[in-house]
Amino acid sequence: MSVMLFVERVYMAVVIMVVKLLGKKKYTKYKCEAIRDDLELNKTGHPMVLVQIPMYNEREVYRLSVGAACGLSWPSDRIIIQVLDDSTDCMIRDLVEMECQRWISKGVNVKYEVRNNRNGYKAGALREGLKHQYVKDCDYVVIFDADFQPESDFLLQTIPFLLSNPELGLVQARWKFVNADECLMTRLQEMSLDYHFSVEQEVGSSTYAFFGFNGTAGVWRMQALNDAGGWKDRTTVEDMDLAVRASLKGWKFVFVGDLYVKNELPSTFKAYRYQQHRWSCGPANLFRKMIKEIILCEKVSIWKKFHVIYAFFFVRKIVAHLVTFFFYCIIIPASVLVPEMHLPKIVAIYIPSAITILNAICTPRSLHLLIFWILFENVMSLHRTKATIIGLLEAERVNEWVVTEKLGNTVRNKGSNKQQKKPRSNIGERIHILELLMGMYLLYCAIYDVKYGHDHFYIYLFLQAGAFFIMGFSYIGTFVTK
Repeated sequence: MSVMLFVERVYMAVVIMVVKLLGKKKYTKYKCEAIRDDLELNKTGHPMVLVQIPMYNEREVYRLSVGAACGLSWPSDRIIIQVLDDSTDCMIRDLVEMECQRWISKGVNVKYEVRNNRNGYKAGALREGLKHQYVKDCDYVVIFDADFQPESDFLLQTIPFLLSNPELGLVQARWKFVNADECLMTRLQEMSLDYHFSVEQEVGSSTYAFFGFNGTAGVWRMQALNDAGGWKDRTTVEDMDLAVRASLKGWKFVFVGDLYVKNELPSTFKAYRYQQHRWSCGPANLFRKMIKEIILCEKVSIWKKFHVIYAFFFVRKIVAHLVTFFFYCIIIPASVLVPEMHLPKIVAIYIPSAITILNAICTPRSLHLLIFWILFENVMSLHRTKATIIGLLEAERVNEWVVTEKLGNTVRNKGSNKQQKKPRSNIGERIHILELLMGMYLLYCAIYDVKYGHDHFYIYLFLQAGAFFIMGFSYIGTFVTK
């Protein structure tokens, strides 16, 4: 599995090098400049666009997202801002409605929609939002999560792709993290996500015109969305589910890597763990549900099927997590305890080092944090592996959906740094048993290696044990006092 992951990383690196050497990315081949210029100069010819903003108790960021969507440069009679509020807190719901009314008074076409249940979570809200009569005339639908803040020219940068290329079903923009420098945990997240956007999404767009929809900061052709069967809530990755189904219908996607949309990274360890559970469990469960459908699909080539099944799902969504946890956290430490078990340097050092460098090189400003990133990712692989197995087996928590907590400007607006970093008083929220057990296992292996070993793995084992203990006691990320 390590070799499979290494080959996949090298393949993507080669594709990116070719793309950069040629100076042409996938989206540059689409000729849409004339349409973009025409839309900017003339006030006619604009298609009807629906902007959906799903939210749930988003006290800290609702004004940012609603304000950014209402500030999009598009004729007011050709755009609908649809705020889908599933909030259970009546006070927050009232605040969101007041914000919508404020923009309505300014002449913006805002529709405030609520449900009396949360069936289907985000997918359910988006699906219900498309059932309203005023949506029938919309040609395109744009989705922004509650913490996303698009620039005013977002539609002018994306809609022309769809207008000039009828085979395109989706235009996906890149994320830009406004709080990447908030703490060490957000810096490390930035390293992982930069690789995802700079390499994984770019390669998928440049080769097979397929990649996973990121669930936000994207524009869908309404025809493609309906052709794929609309939103489904059978997994916790409704966005990936829709993308795979649309791809099997023959629709193509384009990733515009030069178009950034500001958003927020989870800065509390609790929020990040829940997010990673959903992002790891959902793809594995979707793979289980769709593999037969993908194999039997007749509308796409065998190479695209291979890409989706092997590269997109199996290697990136399953193998990557299993290798990281079992190899680096179980097998290497166990090799210290079993003298007969010998790991060749090419397997234990060279291949992992190459994979790590290929991942981290996309964020050059954080290369000095490489060691911290490795240790952090190895700890998180524990939760990702557990979530992946849950998804494959459809075990308990397979459909668990916890909305990622956003802090907006809360932390930055608080008084002193001491107040920000003060740990919560509830010790039950701060202690994570699995991390502590893994830390003790690695610490024992490190001590054993110092006394009896000869491979010098104890240097890595001490560092990794320390990382598990630090995260086991939640001494990472931002602490917010209630």
